Amino acid sequence: VQLQASGGGLVQAGGSLRLSCAASGRFFSRYAMGWFRQAPGKEREFVAAISSGGVTTDYADSAKGRFTISRDNAKSTLYLQMNSLAPEDTADYYCYAEIVVGNTKNFGVDFWGKGTLVTVSS
Repeated sequence: VQLQASGGGLVQAGGSLRLSCAASGRFFSRYAMGWFRQAPGKEREFVAAISSGGVTTDYADSAKGRFTISRDNAKSTLYLQMNSLAPEDTADYYCYAEIVVGNTKNFGVDFWGKGTLVTVSS
């Protein structure tokens, strides 16, 4: 599975962006997927995850109420709708895929996409 993230850009505080992560290869629907982000000088941090079937989701506290993760297995694409963006959301955003049994995430990441940069101006 190869992952290609897109949709990043420059947005003003309070604005919205939708990130996409297109997957190539087989068995997309078998993987739980999610997003991490990494701000300059900081460690990579978890943002959101979604189960392989799209039924369950999980969010970091910083994302709850503002971000929505979703997936379209027919299109092999993962999404992250980000609303009410703030300058502290500025980071490279990375999508990932992993095999998870009985949960939404376990961070035994099998595949990473390249980052897409989100910059939020104040």
